[in-house]
Amino acid sequence: MKLKMKKQLLTLLTLALVIPTTLLNGCQTQTSQTETTQTQETDSTPGTLNIRANGEDFVREGFVSKDEWQITFDQLYVNLAEITAYQTNPPFNAETGGKPEATEKVLVTETKTVDLAEGDETAETILVSEISAPPGQYNAISWKMPKATVGPAQGYSLLMNGTASKNGQTIPFTLKIDQELEFTCGDFVGDERKGILESGETAELETTFHFDHLFGDGSAAPTDEINTGALGFEPLAAMAEAGKVEADMGTLKNKLSSTDYQKFMAILPSLGHVGEGHCHESKIQQANE
Repeated sequence: MKLKMKKQLLTLLTLALVIPTTLLNGCQTQTSQTETTQTQETDSTPGTLNIRANGEDFVREGFVSKDEWQITFDQLYVNLAEITAYQTNPPFNAETGGKPEATEKVLVTETKTVDLAEGDETAETILVSEISAPPGQYNAISWKMPKATVGPAQGYSLLMNGTASKNGQTIPFTLKIDQELEFTCGDFVGDERKGILESGETAELETTFHFDHLFGDGSAAPTDEINTGALGFEPLAAMAEAGKVEADMGTLKNKLSSTDYQKFMAILPSLGHVGEGHCHESKIQQANE
């Protein structure tokens, strides 16, 4: 009889220990689930995307063209509109074109003309806009270059003022481009990643412009692709009147050789990049053709 009572007491003691432990574990599990939910909610806090425009250092510093003209820019205006940043899946492939398959996108509603030549070689790239955006990896960007309706580049999508010098000769030049362009680009390619936006933090995206595609690069070999595909400055210098070049698209078409004009028109779509990453380009309209 005593043995039976001992067994019953032992069972009661075991239950007294097990039940509170089970209840405690259940509370811990519930607390953990609550914390996870709170963390997920916090992770959706918007951050800030800084959209920048970059003509690269040589636009601010000056450079030597493929045909040995020393080129400096006083102003280099580009008109930017409908800049859109995307989170895409799958990643956008600029070589195949089409539209990004966006899981998230944000739009800069403001149209803005920026001067890529602003500042010296120590200047930062140009801040175009700051926009609130959900966190995530923004691995594609698109923008348009319509003709400006106001401002210093009114009537043009791209306007270049500068001087070119060679063998003691200096030629001021103004090139007024009214060809409207649209660029759609994939992930930024460069020394550091861009577009990775953490919750509540700030990240950058960049529209990049490669004007060495137009003028070439005197520091590269003549047979380098950057030079074989470039116009250079010599064909423009040959157009000079009264010691200067001032040309819109109509003037370029009339005064350049047919081959050089077609080369110029083919280069325009290659100006837009994301760092060293390529873009898919489409013309909004044909101008003066």
